[in-house]
Amino acid sequence: MTTLDSYQYIIFWSDDDQIFRGRVTEFPSLGAHGDTPDEALAQIKKAVQGAIELMQEKGYPVPAPIRNDR
Repeated sequence: MTTLDSYQYIIFWSDDDQIFRGRVTEFPSLGAHGDTPDEALAQIKKAVQGAIELMQEKGYPVPAPIRNDR
């Protein structure tokens, strides 16, 4: 079963903006930020959840997670 934790998240510090940025490999157009790594991760997961809901509502295929923890 695919959950939000199934996706590959990347959290990094932006010297230019002085914030942590969050990205997700499977949704390259999404991005988020926060003052801490945990906040950036929470925000990018929130963005992914919203994107998945919209894609399902519109009947679009939802990207499968790249990582496989089996």
